[in-house]
Amino acid sequence: MKIKSLYISGEKRNVGTLFVSFGMMEILKRNIHRVAFFRPIIFSKDVYDKDIDFILKRYNLDMKYEDTYGFDIDYVESMIASKQLDELINQLIEKFKKLEKSYDFILCQGIRRSFLNSTIGYDLNMTIAQNFGSAIINIINAKDLSIHEIYENILIESENIRTHDCSHFATFVNRLDDEKHLQLKEKLKNNNTATYLLKEVKELDIPTIEDVMDALHAKPILFLQKDNTRVVRGFKIATQSVENFLEQLQEDDMVVVSPDRSDIILAIISTFYSKEYPKISGIVLTSDMQIHPNIQKIISGLKNYNVPILSVKIDAFQTAKSLLDVYSRLRVTSERKIALALGLFNSSADIKAIEAKIETQMSEVMTPMMFEYKLFEMARLNKKRVILPEGSDERILRAVEIILRRDAADIIILGDEDEIRENIRKFGLDLSKALIIDHLKSELLEEFTNTFYEMRKEKGLTLQGAKDAMIHVNYFATMMVYTGHADGMVSGAVHATADTIRPALQIIKTTPDVRIVSSLFFMCLKTKVLVYGDCALNQDPNAEELAQIALSCAKTALAFGIEPRVAMLSYSTGESGSGKDVDKVREATKIVKSIKPDLNIEGPIQYDAAIDKKVASIKLPNSKVAGEASVFIFPDLNTGNNTYKAVQRSTNAVAIGPILQGLKKPVNDLSRGCGVSDIVNTILITAIQAGQK
Repeated sequence: MKIKSLYISGEKRNVGTLFVSFGMMEILKRNIHRVAFFRPIIFSKDVYDKDIDFILKRYNLDMKYEDTYGFDIDYVESMIASKQLDELINQLIEKFKKLEKSYDFILCQGIRRSFLNSTIGYDLNMTIAQNFGSAIINIINAKDLSIHEIYENILIESENIRTHDCSHFATFVNRLDDEKHLQLKEKLKNNNTATYLLKEVKELDIPTIEDVMDALHAKPILFLQKDNTRVVRGFKIATQSVENFLEQLQEDDMVVVSPDRSDIILAIISTFYSKEYPKISGIVLTSDMQIHPNIQKIISGLKNYNVPILSVKIDAFQTAKSLLDVYSRLRVTSERKIALALGLFNSSADIKAIEAKIETQMSEVMTPMMFEYKLFEMARLNKKRVILPEGSDERILRAVEIILRRDAADIIILGDEDEIRENIRKFGLDLSKALIIDHLKSELLEEFTNTFYEMRKEKGLTLQGAKDAMIHVNYFATMMVYTGHADGMVSGAVHATADTIRPALQIIKTTPDVRIVSSLFFMCLKTKVLVYGDCALNQDPNAEELAQIALSCAKTALAFGIEPRVAMLSYSTGESGSGKDVDKVREATKIVKSIKPDLNIEGPIQYDAAIDKKVASIKLPNSKVAGEASVFIFPDLNTGNNTYKAVQRSTNAVAIGPILQGLKKPVNDLSRGCGVSDIVNTILITAIQAGQK
C-alpha cells in the first residue's frame, strides 16, 4: 500500500532536517500537484518559522502560513504538564485531517527533542507520526560518532519505530566523511532497511555574503543581487600596512576595513584585476563612514569591477566581535547551495525506490515546477556531455555551476582558458568539474579542419576555408559533437541563431527519416505543459514540411512524458473553410495520418477548439483531440512566433526553447536575451535528447 504522508524526524542539532525535507519535497513536487507542508510543533508562533518559510517560497505551495503548523512549544508543554496529551494529539489530528482533505500528499517535519522540556520522557515525534498514520523518515547526525555508534543508532531507531507500530520509510545518515561513508556502506550491505548515506559537504556550512549582511546588519554600498550567494571562507581585519595585508589575503576572504584606509581599498581594487592575487568575496566598511570621493570616482570608472562593498555602523573591534555570530543558513535565494545540496541528495538516495513507495498516481496536472524538476531527474539518470562554446558569458558560467552541482550533465566549455578561469574566480563560482578547452590551442583543431574539408570539398570548400570555419567556436563545438567528444551542444547566448544552426546542418545533418529541421517550445502554463511548433525556424512550410514538423513535435513530446494529441492549427475547423492556407493544413494532416495512423491528430482546427472543451463540443464534438490538444502545430512562422510570445507575456507562462529537432545529434539555440534558468533548462533538454539518440 502506497503512503500519502511522511514524517521527518531529526532529534539532534545540525542533523539536516531541512536538507532532507526539501530533498523529499523535490521528489514529491516532481510527481504530485498539491503537496502540503506541516510542522506539528514550531518554536514560537510569534517568530516566523524559517523552515516553513523556505519550503513555502521554494516550492510555491498553495498554503496559508497559519495552516502549516500546529502549535508552539509553550502550548505543547503546557498541555503535557496539565496531563492533556490526548487532547493535544486530537487537536493536531484535526489540523492534519483538514490538510488531508485539500491536498494529495502531506510532508511533515518534526521538532528536535532538545527543544522540549527535559521532563518529557518519550518521543513526541513518534507519537504524533503514529497518530497521523505517517511513515517515518529518521535522520542521524554522524559527525562526532564512531562507525559502531552510527550503526547501533541505525538499529536502535529502526527498532524504536517498529515498537511504536509505525511504518519506517527510510533512515538518512548525514555528515559522513569519506572514510566513514565507505566503512558504513560496507557494514550496511545486508541491512534490509532503506538507509541513505549523505557525505559531509563543507561548503554547505560556509556562510555567504547574505549571511554576513544579516549578522552585521550591513547595508549595501556597491552590490548586485547575484552577490548574495558568494561564499565567505574567512575574514580579514585590515589594520596592517598594505604590504603585510596583501600577504595575508586568501581566496573568498571578506575584508573589514575603515573607509579612511584608502591605501588598503586601492590595493583591494588592484587585486581584482591581477591574476597573481586571490579574489576576495567582499569588503565591509566600518563606522558608517563614506569612502573618499576620489576613491569612489576610481571605482565608478572601472570596467567590470565586481567586488561587493557593504557598510556597518559599528567600528572594527565591534565588527570583529559580531563576526562570531555569522553562520551559514539555507535560504530560498541560495540557488548555489540548493543545487549543491540537491546534487548530494539525489546521488545518495534511491530516487526510483522512493517514488515507488509514495502515492504518485498520474495526473493531467503538470505545473512548470513539476516539469522543470522532471528535466533534472531525466538528465541525471542518463548523464551526458554537453558542450557550450560561449564560455566568456557570465550567464553561461552561472548556469554551468547549477548543472554540475545538481550532477545533471557533464559540461565542456570552449574559450580562452585563462580568461574563463579568471572570470570564474571573479564571480566566485565553483566549476572545478567542468572541462575547459581553448579550441585555438587544441590538438583537435587540425583533425577537425581536415574532417570538415573532406566533408565539404565537393561543395567548393577549400582547406583554408575549413580552417577558418574551425576557428569559430560554434563550428569547433559542432565537430566535437559530430566526432563523439560531446553528446550535444547549446549556443546562442551571444551568437545569432544562424551561427548555431548552420554548422549543425553542414556537419551533423538530419536523421534519415527527417527532411527538415524544426523547432518547438515547451509552454509551461499554470497546470499543464503544451508543445508549440514551429515558432522559430521555418517561415512558410509546405504541406509535406508541415506534416514532418507535426511528426517531429509528437515524437519529442512523447520523449518528455507528454502524451501527443496533435492540433494542426488554422483559421478554420474541420470542413467549414477552404482556401490555400486551410488546404495546406488539411493536406498535412492527411500525410501525418498516412505515416502514423495511430497518432491522435486533428486538422484543420482553430486554437479555441483545440484547447477549450466547451468550444470543442460545439465545433468538433466527436474529436479525440479537440479541447484536449497537447501539441499545437502552427501553419507558418508568423502565426507561431506571435502566438507563443502573446501566450508567454499574457499568462506568465514559462517558455522553454526553441528546442531543435530532426538532427542526428542534439544542438540547441538560446535567445541572446536568455537568463540563467533558460540556459539551465536548455542544457537539460539537450542532455535528455542526447540520451534518447
